[in-house]
Amino acid sequence: MSSVTPLSELRDKIDAIDKQILLLMNQRASCAMEVAKTKSAQGEQGSFYRPDREALVLRRIKDMNQGPLSDDTTAHFFRELMSACLALEKPLDVAYLGPEGTFTQQAAIKHFGSAVKTVPAATINDIFNAVENGNCEFGVVPVENSTEGVISHTLDRFLNSPLKICGEVEIRVHQNLLGLVDSLDEVTEVFSHQQSLAQCRQWLDNHLPNAKRTAVNSNTEAARLASTHKQAVAIAGIVAAEIYQLNVIEKNIEDESNNTTRFIIIGQQISSSTGNDKTSLVVSTGNQPGALYRILEPFARFNIGMVHIESRPSRQGLWDYVFFIDIEGHSEDDDVAQALALLDDNVNMLKLLGSYPKAVL
Repeated sequence: MSSVTPLSELRDKIDAIDKQILLLMNQRASCAMEVAKTKSAQGEQGSFYRPDREALVLRRIKDMNQGPLSDDTTAHFFRELMSACLALEKPLDVAYLGPEGTFTQQAAIKHFGSAVKTVPAATINDIFNAVENGNCEFGVVPVENSTEGVISHTLDRFLNSPLKICGEVEIRVHQNLLGLVDSLDEVTEVFSHQQSLAQCRQWLDNHLPNAKRTAVNSNTEAARLASTHKQAVAIAGIVAAEIYQLNVIEKNIEDESNNTTRFIIIGQQISSSTGNDKTSLVVSTGNQPGALYRILEPFARFNIGMVHIESRPSRQGLWDYVFFIDIEGHSEDDDVAQALALLDDNVNMLKLLGSYPKAVL
């Protein structure tokens, strides 16, 4: 029969390991501060945050991980460590769709870590403005939902913005019915963001068919309104229930079990190639026969995968459209660069929105 290690001995071993971990964490923080000093001495301007560098670090951590902790767990730990190290120099100001407790804020913290300073904005347009004006280094905006498709306000804003996409993050979205009512029979109105109302359409039809559905700027704003209206409820996340002291009446009322929202990180930075990237662009062809073929052919010729394509009115003329496209690879990659050069010759306008690392977490 094998012997069992005494509990006191195991605890002493854990204490010794914790001491080593703490020492190494602070050594890493000191090294990060030296990196910041070196960059300043060399005259590097702008944010010390590098989305391409951080993506490479997190991928390497996942590759080296041998368990028993999961790859995502170890990556989350190092994300927080890098976030704290960066904040020693200067916490990043990141604009998000507020108020506090929204899925957009959750996406910002998931991508940047909890040491960033998240700055609420009332609308997607306000997020763009905050970054364009230099009030925030980065912004986080929703761009696509797995149930309801693209967020048109985000795409349209890129048509006249100089900002670049420098990262992406996905959030598994659980929608919950929050309020102060004792039963569903009392509910006369449902507040939520228009996307959330759409994601819960079937549930609402089945359980609250007669309640008025009112779209507001964010789910957290919906929770705030529900906290002041006895017969109203909100569709929002659990965090919003905690902030506004609401009861969780029903959990996970989204119609699709895999409901996921993709967010993009916008900023002034241009990310370098990491070997596992996406490139986003917008093109205009005019209303001409064969226009879509001329867009797709260069990517097929160079065997480049297309992740997404979406048409939107150009707002330049009746029935004139632009195409928003996501492709595999980085604009610095040879095959992507050649395809983009060929595409540029075949369209009226090509605007590169950014090349950036694929989501790691």
